[in-house]
Formats: sequence, C-alpha cells, structure tokens
Amino acid sequence: MRLDIMICVVGLGYIGLPSAALLANRGYQVQGVDISPEVVDTINQGEIHIVEPDLDSFVHSAVHSGRLKASLRPEAADIFILAVPTPFHEGFVPNIDYVLAAAAVIAPVVKAGDLVILESTSPVGTTEKVAEVLRQGGVNTDAVHIAHCPERVLPGHIMRELVENDRIVGGISTEASEKVAAFYRTFVTGEVLVTDARTAEMAKLTENSFRDVNIAFANELSLLCDKFSIDVWELIRLANRHPRVNILQPGTGVGGHCIAVDPWFIVHEGGEDARLIRTGREVNTRKTEWVVEKVQAEVERFKQAHGREPHVACMGLAFKPNIDDLRESPALYVFQQLVAAGIQPLAVEPNLKTHASLTLTPWQEAAEKADVVVYLVAHREFKKLVVQGNVLDFCGVTQT
Repeated sequence: MRLDIMICVVGLGYIGLPSAALLANRGYQVQGVDISPEVVDTINQGEIHIVEPDLDSFVHSAVHSGRLKASLRPEAADIFILAVPTPFHEGFVPNIDYVLAAAAVIAPVVKAGDLVILESTSPVGTTEKVAEVLRQGGVNTDAVHIAHCPERVLPGHIMRELVENDRIVGGISTEASEKVAAFYRTFVTGEVLVTDARTAEMAKLTENSFRDVNIAFANELSLLCDKFSIDVWELIRLANRHPRVNILQPGTGVGGHCIAVDPWFIVHEGGEDARLIRTGREVNTRKTEWVVEKVQAEVERFKQAHGREPHVACMGLAFKPNIDDLRESPALYVFQQLVAAGIQPLAVEPNLKTHASLTLTPWQEAAEKADVVVYLVAHREFKKLVVQGNVLDFCGVTQT
C-alpha cells in the first residue's frame, strides 16, 4: 500500500493519538482530529496530553517531520479511522453517540474508494450504523470500504502492542474486510485475522468479558477469605501451583474504558442469556463498595482507639498500575465515596502532576502523614514503601 496516502484519525485520546503518531512515523501523512482546541494545540506543538510510555517521542518526531498535524475538523483523506469513546448512558445502556457523531462529521469528505475503519469498542451492529450515518450524509457506501478493527492494547504498552498484537478486521463486505486487512498488514507484525463486522465487534466484547469474569472470581475469593480469616494472596499462590489453575490477583475492582464497560454492551443486548457476564460485573462492582466499607470501618476503629479523626491516604487513583488514566477507576470511586462520607482522605496519584478537581499529595509526603495508608493501585512507587500508619492493602502492594 502506498505511503503517500492521507489518513484521518478522529479522536486523539488513548488510542487515536498513539495510532496517529505510529502511522506518521511509518511514513503516512496523518491528520488527527479532536473536538478539544487544547488537545489540538498541544499536539501541534509536538507535545502530548496523556501519559503513555514512548508516546512523547513518537508524537514529537511525527509532528516535527511534518507528517502529523492536528485539527478540529476533518479534511479529505484516503483512510478514516474512528477512535472515539464509547461509554454508556445511565443504567448501563451503551452510548455510541460519539461514534455516530464522528461518522457524521467525516461524511462530507468521504469519497469513493476510501476506507472507513471503526476502532472504538462498540456494541454489535455499530459498524452497520456507521454505514447508515454515512449514507444519510450523502456517501455512496457501496463504493466505500467500511470495517471494524477493535483496538486490543494494554495501557502502558500501547506503542509496542499496536504493532505486535494480532488484529481482527471485520468488514461490512468481504471486499472491505480484505482491503482494510491489507492496510493493517503494512504496520502490524502480528497476524491480521479477517471476519465480518458483527463477529469482530463481538470478539472484542468477548475478550474483555472473559477477563472481567476471571477477575470477578479472584475478587470474590478476596471477600470470602476476609470472612474466613484467610490470607487471599497466600491462598491464590498455593492454588496456582496446580498445573491447570491460574487464578488472577484481586484488586480494588475493575476500571478503565474497556473491561468495566464492554460486558454491559453484551448484557444490554443479551438480557437473561448473559447471566454469567452480568454476575461478573456485579461481583467486581461489589468489591469496590466492599473496599469503601473496609476503609470506613478502619477509620472508626482508629477514632475509637485514639479519640480523633485519622489522616487517611488513598494511594493510587488510576484504574490500573503505572498510568494516569482515571476512566471508570474503582480507586477514584473509593476516594470520592470517602470524601462524601466526610473522611477527607489525601489524594495520591504519582502519574498525575495536576488535576482540575483534585488536590494531589506527593506519595512520600502522604506516607509520612497518614495514620491509615490505603493501597488502591499497585503503582511502582509504592513498592517497599515504608509507612508509619496502619495499612490496608487491596491490590497486593505489600506482597513480595
């Protein structure tokens, strides 16, 4: 495939910006589109607005080479990649408003022969709705190749996994599948697997639901072990010595833009036939509430013993270790619930320098001040940290 073609990436967040920077560094001309003027200005200066290892050097190189520019509106291109958020409405109803808006905004500049690729994790049938929006916008969709290729990267390793991971491409038509797969094979070293759009959509939802259910098993064990006065970490270490057992580690809950969201896309459409997936979601949500209750109980014990309110430090607010992403974060939820209960904990997130609505405390300072240290996320900075107060470890920081 020619490298002089133009690629338009709509959405410059945790997937769109790394994808745009990678493609530009591979020699493609790339226009990144975002609705935020601040994001556009930051990127056009060769800087980044999110934390992801190696992303800064990729963006700096791409911008200063002239192969990546950011804009508020899309221009004509040969390939359009939609990488916008897909959260849910109240009641866990899938929200594809951003996807449909992105399709509408590119419709005036899509032409015959273009590729339109939906990378956003989406409910089954969303790619077909993208095609419908394009048709309503005047696009002859019979002459455009529309497909879904869900992202499947791990935050903290995105730049490597965009290249090395296998990818699934599912088109509205067989020709669309093949043409879009050919594009991904120009920069993906993993295998590019071809299917139809609905199967590709369901594959991504299945992957994250599988992980959610398995995490739920570990989290449920942690609840039971607390009730039975058993060390859950030792229990899992021993059980995993079985050659066919591989239990995951429990945590504060499950967060992020995928695992905490995607199973609901299946549950919403699957109804009563999605019982196990629904239960997994409920168990992981319950684990987060349980953490709140355990911290509140520890605060009450301290007050009874010392006659004053303790200083509490919430160590980690991101949804997983060593990143700055707060989306659907169970740790952030715990912090917010403690604030709502009048506890006023210290907010500690070493991967954030500032936050619009949080007063952040350096992790070393929090460890020295706190009477109760609550480990919510296993950031590398917390490993082997010496603290003076009582410790509640919900993510295995203190485990060797």
